[in-house]
Amino acid sequence: MHIHLIVAAWLYVALMMAVAEALSPQGSVLGAVVTFVFYGVLPLSVLVYILATPARRRARRAREAAASSGEEADGRNHASESTVATEREEG
Repeated sequence: MHIHLIVAAWLYVALMMAVAEALSPQGSVLGAVVTFVFYGVLPLSVLVYILATPARRRARRAREAAASSGEEADGRNHASESTVATEREEG
């Protein structure tokens, strides 16, 4: 899905609405900021959160699978302490 394109286009439209509000004879900069937040940032944050839910779910399942298989949370597979020699024996 091309969510980045959707986000950029929506932010552009919301920014243009805010600029029109700020430059309007009846408008104000505060009105422009409110327009940008309520028409741009707030709806986009909800949309991105909803659309990113499957990716967050997959990442959580991958972390749980890695934890149950003995891997570290960072994805690296470390040797357990019992297999590492702590002292070299000389004979």
